[in-house]
Amino acid sequence: MHEFKLPDPGEGLLEADIVSWKVAVGDTVAVNDVLVEIETAKSLVELPSPFAGVVAELLVAEGATVEVGTPIIRIADPGESAEPLAEPVPPSVIPANAGMPDAARGIPGQARDDVVEPTASDALLVGYGAKQGSVHRRARKGSADTTAPPPAASVPASPASVEAPSLPRAKPPVRRVARDLGIDLATVTPTGQDGTITAEDVLAAAGVAASGAPGERRIPLRGVRREMFRTMTASLSVPQATAFLEVDVTATMELIETLKRRRDFTGLRISPLVVFAKAACLAIERVPEINSSYDERTDEVVLHEEVNLGIAAATPRGLLVPNIKGANRLNLLELTRAMNDLVPLAKEGKVPPSSMAGGTFSITNVGVFGVDGGTPIPNSGEAAIMCLGTIRRKPWVVGHGETERIEPRSVCTVTITFDHRLVDGEMGSKFLADVSTIMSDPALALLF
Repeated sequence: MHEFKLPDPGEGLLEADIVSWKVAVGDTVAVNDVLVEIETAKSLVELPSPFAGVVAELLVAEGATVEVGTPIIRIADPGESAEPLAEPVPPSVIPANAGMPDAARGIPGQARDDVVEPTASDALLVGYGAKQGSVHRRARKGSADTTAPPPAASVPASPASVEAPSLPRAKPPVRRVARDLGIDLATVTPTGQDGTITAEDVLAAAGVAASGAPGERRIPLRGVRREMFRTMTASLSVPQATAFLEVDVTATMELIETLKRRRDFTGLRISPLVVFAKAACLAIERVPEINSSYDERTDEVVLHEEVNLGIAAATPRGLLVPNIKGANRLNLLELTRAMNDLVPLAKEGKVPPSSMAGGTFSITNVGVFGVDGGTPIPNSGEAAIMCLGTIRRKPWVVGHGETERIEPRSVCTVTITFDHRLVDGEMGSKFLADVSTIMSDPALALLF
């Protein structure tokens, strides 16, 4: 009998939430099959199995918060009894209101041929397990689609799979809503087909069960939102200053249209944010303090040679700021590819922890929400953050002297907020001016 403990996801994280089990008691699993989806303070992660065998017990309920090193599942060797241990080790969990997982759902993954079986279950978490689309569910012993009778050494069904009480029927997204709202599905009256609980049922229950008073709804802070709460609080503990500049970005918009027609940009989504990011990397070379941090242990300002460029992304689970390592070493095409790879993962909440750590400078684009600008808050430990507002067509004065005239131009507001301990007003203003110069005339980037 193998006991799989919650592995260390790295980056100093000490706990994780159990989002959904992908296997049930009695399932046969191979090495690297996905066992469970967890949510850390950084992202969603799928845990692969380090063992081959039969699932004997699920030790932790969906919605529970568990500490690193806590046993979460037991797997019996093939041919061995899958009965629970006589004296099971109670998991150290912080109970949640969500019910136990539905034994009828979950898809164990297909084992990969290139994976070597680990010798321990408490190694660092280094990946997501099986690739998407490479998993399938194996037939259980005695199931209707089994073509041959089970061998004599087949694994008997665990008492837990026989005696488990009937659990509420709900799809994974509905269970997630219930967990986020702190609703016990066992207390929800189902209205869906065949007694299935719908999202509307959960929301209706939340209006009564999760409210502190009439008209109130309480949502527990968990995972990414809890981390966002903590980091934003830490960020505001330092003195900050913000500067704005309205910029004519007509030339940038024309450049983007040109790039879209190039063969090497085929299939890539290119936006003003990419040019904005490249301009920031170039401007940092002239004002390196923007890409700095404070080492409290040594009382030193650290100037980083690498720009690990954070891209703020709004997700259903909260704000994520994954970063592109060494963005200053990438040309515009490479930077476009990196952003095309990173942003979808961020929106799904499945960015690897390594991409969430080590950021040195961040940018955010509030223009996608139709907002003209704002005062962004730097990530904790970073010296500055840049903000790109929405791009609007406005009347703009162009030309000089006798050629001065008013024309419709593409205009946006560019903002920088900086840690005033590390960056003074002159540095921040110079950096902002350099970025805006490149945005107004990308050809001038050749001078940087």
